[in-house]
Amino acid sequence: MEKTMERMEQKQGRENTVPLEPICTFTNVVMYPLNPRKEDFRISDIAHALSLMTRANGHFLHFYSVAQHCLNCSYEAEARGYSRRMQLALLLHDASEAYLSDVTRPVKAGMPRYREIEAHLSEVLFDAFGIFHFEKEEKKMLREIDDDMMYYEFEHLHISGGFRKEYHLKQKHPLEFRDMAEVEDEYIKRFQALTINNKGG
Repeated sequence: MEKTMERMEQKQGRENTVPLEPICTFTNVVMYPLNPRKEDFRISDIAHALSLMTRANGHFLHFYSVAQHCLNCSYEAEARGYSRRMQLALLLHDASEAYLSDVTRPVKAGMPRYREIEAHLSEVLFDAFGIFHFEKEEKKMLREIDDDMMYYEFEHLHISGGFRKEYHLKQKHPLEFRDMAEVEDEYIKRFQALTINNKGG
């Protein structure tokens, strides 16, 4: 038992001494993904990065960005009559990928440390944009839209026709190839529309 505790303490010590390295964002913010601060996050950085980042690790028939996915999720939340808070949450639900990159679900499932880092960064990011806590039902709503949109995207954008799983979307969403700069601009405008007089509710 003592040896087990000693090994655990040694492992914890090694993790705590991992040197923190920064990244330099599009707007020239020097931020530390392993130690994020609320003031590090800028919607311009998120919109730019996600508009240039592909969904499905590049395995769709054409380029379709994470930003397009997030926009569609946000519009779907609106179509379902969800609050502006939830529409904003869906717009930002993959924003951590602007700083950590996109990792496919099967790989992420085997990376518990990555999931811890992602969860912490996302918590600070949401807090920075006025979304302070998700109730259990809100998490369920967010996950359902994310999953439904994924099945919809794979059905139309993957050569195999996707997962062939049932999904329920209130409306059709655009999946065509779009100019990245246009998507970036729409992402920022959508954010601005949802945060006018926003009190986090």
